[in-house]
Amino acid sequence: MSLFVIIYFIALVAASCLAAYYKQRSAFVLLFSLTLISFVLGIVGGAGALRFVAISAGLLAFAAGVSYCFREFLVVIAPTALGKELKTAPLTAAFGMFIIFTYAIAGIFAPWIAPFGESEVIASAFAPADDTMLLGADQLGRDMFSRIIYGARNTVGLALSATLAAFFMGAFAGLLAATRGGWLDQVLGRAADVIMAIPSLIFALLMLSIFGPQVFVIIVAVAIIYAPRVFRLTRAVAGNVVVMDYIEAAKLRGEKTGYLIRKEILPNATAPLVAEFGLEFCFVFLLVAGLSFLGLGIQPPTADWGSMVRENATLISFGEITPLIPAAAIALLTVAVNFVVDWMLFRSSGLKE
Repeated sequence: MSLFVIIYFIALVAASCLAAYYKQRSAFVLLFSLTLISFVLGIVGGAGALRFVAISAGLLAFAAGVSYCFREFLVVIAPTALGKELKTAPLTAAFGMFIIFTYAIAGIFAPWIAPFGESEVIASAFAPADDTMLLGADQLGRDMFSRIIYGARNTVGLALSATLAAFFMGAFAGLLAATRGGWLDQVLGRAADVIMAIPSLIFALLMLSIFGPQVFVIIVAVAIIYAPRVFRLTRAVAGNVVVMDYIEAAKLRGEKTGYLIRKEILPNATAPLVAEFGLEFCFVFLLVAGLSFLGLGIQPPTADWGSMVRENATLISFGEITPLIPAAAIALLTVAVNFVVDWMLFRSSGLKE
């Protein structure tokens, strides 16, 4: 038995005993469960499995610590009312907000953070990592780290623009249909049904094949695909609001449709719509990355995470994880946004712990 294994189990047992002595029930259950799992994994996989568990637990603890500090920082700098809401946010939501903040900083300040240009050739093809290239070079000799930083601006920026377009179109149509009703509601509803009946990927590929893989075409195609989903939710939420007595009172006062939407309906439907915006962003982000992987998204030499996975996929055959880094960046942002959306949905539902 190696010294690492002995120290590992002594540390876990000692931490479990301390948690039990100070009556920290949740910490004790977590630590002793980890001890039992490590015991089984140690028998099956040996010291290597225990090292993997230790590294994973250390990374989780580090992420939890960073999330806690970031949440407390937001509580301090935020206004009092918002600070009280942020204080109740779980660590998963704080972790999601920290990741979103990190991506935003990387995208906004990409020219200052990236050591090289996104299309600058500085080495030979697939050059290994060194002091100047943290992640090595791609198939053309461009710095992978710089292209990932620029990809945060290009990929996330395109997905955010398409989401805003889809959300504006769908939310406006849904609010208008719920407020006016009648034939307008029927026409918009049937149009949404027709668009939703077409598979999203097939529709996007058809649009891009006809009009070309340009940024404007991508935004319009994605907005048309996801606007009906936003329309359905907005129509349902606003439909529950328009039947309220204060809406009828406003109509009797002679208020116009614009006033009803801006002053009466929209303030009472903001929470679920904001949560839906986060979900739609995840769907749009994954679709944009998938289109780029297929070669119909953002075109070279512009850095894009989806195309970076495709361009460097041959490295996987040689045991290199470089193509997985942009894929991990896509997955991490998707998970982070979902963490924040889950918390917002919990708050808007009115549930209490």
